[in-house]
Amino acid sequence: MNKFRFLLLLLLISGSSLQLSAQWKGFSLGPYGEYAVPQGEFSENFNWGVGVGGNADIRLIKKLALTGSVGYMYFRGADRTDDAGNPYRVYDLKAVPIRAGLKYRLIPLLYVKLEAGSAKYSGNHYDGSAFILSPGVGLRVLGFDLQAKYEAWMKDGTKGFVGFKAGWNF
Repeated sequence: MNKFRFLLLLLLISGSSLQLSAQWKGFSLGPYGEYAVPQGEFSENFNWGVGVGGNADIRLIKKLALTGSVGYMYFRGADRTDDAGNPYRVYDLKAVPIRAGLKYRLIPLLYVKLEAGSAKYSGNHYDGSAFILSPGVGLRVLGFDLQAKYEAWMKDGTKGFVGFKAGWNF
């Protein structure tokens, strides 16, 4: 019975999203998944990252749109050894990034974007928030959105990574 309720809820959301899309031609929203490859000093302590979230776009003028997203990112801590040769593992990093920015379509399928925001660290081992700056390039075909970006989280140094994002926009 729970599977039936879930399927029914999914169909209702999809139907209302399609109806919303038909009413608001300049507005879209949808889920995304992300894979991150740490760069520089960040890669010394973390191997990889994954994330999920939701994003929205609001067209301002013909080629320019306001974009925003909220998600959850997880970076796996690396296995290290201290000066005495004892192995240890760096604590995993978990964060909730909130971004807003502008997206400019170069041609109908290709765009560039610049986002900024905040990543709120969660968990027992990291605290506070980092400032986010994230330029990127993407390809949007029908509702499918593929994006490559560099994202920098700035707090007590820079945690930078190359991210690959895939999503669907209704």
